[in-house]
Formats: sequence, structure tokens, C-alpha cells
Amino acid sequence: MGRINGSFTILYLGVAAGIYLKPEYAILNSRIVTGIVFLAFITASKFIYQFVLYPEYFTPLKHIHSPKDRGWLRGNTQSLLLETPYPQLQEWTKTMPNEDLLRYYLVGNLERVICTSPKALSEILVTKVYDFEKPELVRQSLRRITGDGILLAEGEEHKIQRKNLMPAFSYRHIKDLYPVFWAKSVEMVNMIQQDLRTPSRKSATGTDKTVQISTWASRATLDIIGVAGMDHDFDSLQDPNNKLNQSYRQIMASPPLYMKILFVVGMLLGDPTWTQNLPTTRNKEITEGGEVIRNVARQMIRQKKAKMEDPKAETGIDIISVALTSGTFDEENLVDQCMTFLGAGHETTASALQWAIYALCQNPGVQTRLRDEIRDNLPSLDDKTPISAAAIDNLPYLNAVCNEVLRFYPSVSTTIRKAVRDTTLAGKHIPKDTTFTLSPKILNRMEELWGHDADEFNPDRFMGPGKANTGGASSNYAFLTFLHGPRSCIGQGFAKSELACLLAAMVGRFHMELKFPDAKLEVREGATVSPKDGVITLLTPLEGW
Repeated sequence: MGRINGSFTILYLGVAAGIYLKPEYAILNSRIVTGIVFLAFITASKFIYQFVLYPEYFTPLKHIHSPKDRGWLRGNTQSLLLETPYPQLQEWTKTMPNEDLLRYYLVGNLERVICTSPKALSEILVTKVYDFEKPELVRQSLRRITGDGILLAEGEEHKIQRKNLMPAFSYRHIKDLYPVFWAKSVEMVNMIQQDLRTPSRKSATGTDKTVQISTWASRATLDIIGVAGMDHDFDSLQDPNNKLNQSYRQIMASPPLYMKILFVVGMLLGDPTWTQNLPTTRNKEITEGGEVIRNVARQMIRQKKAKMEDPKAETGIDIISVALTSGTFDEENLVDQCMTFLGAGHETTASALQWAIYALCQNPGVQTRLRDEIRDNLPSLDDKTPISAAAIDNLPYLNAVCNEVLRFYPSVSTTIRKAVRDTTLAGKHIPKDTTFTLSPKILNRMEELWGHDADEFNPDRFMGPGKANTGGASSNYAFLTFLHGPRSCIGQGFAKSELACLLAAMVGRFHMELKFPDAKLEVREGATVSPKDGVITLLTPLEGW
């Protein structure tokens, strides 16, 4: 309310100025100039209020502690873009008293609150989850890529959708998908090895072993979600130029700098949604790519409906078969669900696989130990026997490595929530419209929750009695990669099983090392977070498996 009341104050002052500057007293006796002066005064007053006065005097969140190093333009950050200040947040969680919530400011002193304790997280994610929703701006941005499915649904609509989709994501159902995960993992590895043997890689100095992991990871996970989600193989591994794969590469690319700047300007003016309607190349690509994805999803649903109408056909194990059987969703809503699973379901796991390969290259001892476990317990990739869920799930070090990758390098570093009503959190008053940051990247590495080695990559934390799922952390909320509660990721079991199969196949077949091991890690931030170079790796096929 403080920001709103402040805006009324500015408006009042502006009106007063407009009354005082009557045309007969205006410069050059011009109504136009008077109007310009009036608008300039209003704009300047608004910016002064937002940049300087609001965070110091008018915020209704003064009771929530905030770092002192705040500038009038950049807030508590070092950036002029709308970026979460991860290094500073990590430092504040170490040096400032943990009082459950921390208030900080982005560019232009845009106010944010981050949850820093299990107590606050348990309320915002579980006991008061429907007091906090994704902001409409976030939903509008994602809707173009993921449709309006379960990811963006809120309130009662979300409860209904989740209830009817949950059977497709139960372990009883997912265990039947392991053969799909493994078959595509083997196909990916064999195609990479085939590519390494092509004559074009031969030269006088030897064979070029360079592989960009991101391209293969994205193609494999898109194929997996196609088969497991819609009973349709998109064949992206065999045909990287297929239209669906190209559409995702198009819309998942990082926006150009000028679009980021325009978005910041829009935020400071109060409404950045107009930037999505500008006739820019980026907006055109997102619109066209989204239409391709939506049309593919609709085609898959109609094919699946026709197949299920055959009385002799068996009920499929794919997600859409389960959704159709529930009878809850009409065609357009099923299209939205398909878009959600296609977008969120393949890109997050593709990012996780990139981080896994990167981490194993950085930790060769972990890579060797994992390879030994895989080769000792899993059938060779040449063995055509379908793999069982038990074969993968009973590999403790594989699952420890996957859990540590997901902890240390979450594919989604931050998610945003907005209070939709006046409420409380950790005993503190929270006014409507307060914007919250929920950051797995910060919580997953907090020393207070994980111990002194929280900022080290160490799969052994997930080894030993009682640690396979907790990693020895003091709270379930220490591991925030999939969130918790009613809004937790419905596909987390699917994603973890898929990652385990993909990683096992890669590590079992190849010795992996970074082509540029001393290069500084640069990160690409978009709907997901991954290494900017796509993990440029040298792969050496190993015999005997």
C-alpha cells in the first residue's frame, strides 16, 4: 500500500502544479509547453519516489531486514538489468542474521523479498500456498512457450488439474517408462559415437573428439517426452532439423540485450507487457515457434484420441493417455498440458544433463567411481534387453551423483511468487502484491542447512544410511530444486529417473573432459539455466561395455 499511497501523493502534487501553471503564466504562454512541463514533473516525481523515497520511507516492509548497501539506481545489485543478485544473496545469507525473510532491491529499487528459512518456505509452499501465486507478468511470458497448463494454473483450477494428472506421475506408472528412458539414452550415445567416427573429424593431427552436450541433450529429452508423454517419437536424435526441435531452439535462446533493457524500462514504468507486442525479431520468433508447438500438440492429441477409440487398442502408459482417460480436459486444455510437458519437461532435464557432464568433467574422481558402478551393474549398451526400474534405482552412487547435480546446479535457479491478499509469513505481516523470490540456487547451498561444505560438489553427502534422499540436510526445505507442497514439480520423479538413465549411458561409454577446462564458467539464463557454451566436451569412447 505504501507504493500506491505514494503514487497518489505524486499525482496530487502534479495536479497542484498543473493548476498553478495556468496557460497565461506558462512559458511562451503555451498550453503545449505547460502540458509537457506537467508530464515531466509527474514522471520525475514518480521516479524520485520509486528510486529514492519508497525504499527508505514508504515501504510497508520496513520490519523485514534489508542490506544497507543500496544505491538509488541499482538497488542492492551490481546490474542495470532485471537480474537476481546471486553472489550478493549468498553473501547476505552468510553474514546477516537469518530472520526467515530478507528484503532487497533490484535495478530502480524494485522491491523483492527472499525466503531464507524452512519456516518461511513451509508456509509459502504448503500451509499458505494459495496466498501466493505466480505474477501475471511471469505467467504471460511463459504462456507463449508452455501453454496455459498445470504450470500456470492457480487456485481451484490448479487443484483439479493436479489431481487428474497425478496418476501419470506416480512411481507405479513411471517405473514402466524406464525402458523408454534407457532406449533413447542408448540411441543418443550410439549416435554420438557414430558422429565421432565420421571422416570429417579426421585430420593430420588426429581425431576431433569435440562434442557440444546441449544439442544432444535437448534432442534426446525432446524425444523422451514425446514417447513417454504423447506416445509419439519426434525423432529429434535422428533428424536435428525437424521443425519442433528448431522451434524450441528458437524460443529458448536468450533475448538480445536491447529487449532486456526495454523490459527494465517497462518495469520501472509499471507495465512491461507492451514489450511482448513490439514487432521485434525476437517476439516474432517466439510467436511463430509457439504456434508450431501448439499445432504439433493438437495433432498428437487427435491422433491419440483416434487410437484410443479403437476397442482393441491397449491403454497407453503415456501421460496424455492418462489425461484423456480422466475425462477432465477438453482438447484445448490438453493442448496446453502437452505444451507444458514438452517445454518444461524436456528443457529442464536437458539442462540438468549438461550440468551433470560439466560436474563430472570438473571432478574426474567422481566420474571414474560412477563409471565403475555403472559397468559393474548395468548391461552393456549392446544388450537389447529392456532395462528395469530396479536396475537403475539400485545404483546408490548414480542416484547420489544425480541428486548432488540437482542440488548444486538446479535447472531453474529462481521462481517468483506474489501475495494475492494481505497475509503473514513467519510471523511477519505481508501486504498484498509483495513479490517473493524462491531461489533453489541460494537455499540449496546454504551452510546453515547443509553444513560447512554446502558450496562444494560432493555426491557422498547422499551416501550412507538415511541420506539417500536428504543428503544429511537439516530440513526437507534445504533441497528446493523441485519446490515442495501442492505446487511442487509434478514431474520430479519422471525427471530424476530420466536423468539417471541418460547419465548412466554417457558415463558408461565415454571418458569425458572439458575442451577448455580453465575457461571461466558463463551461464545462459532463460526459462532454464545452463552453461552458456552448451558444455564443449572431449569424449573418448571406452571399450568393454
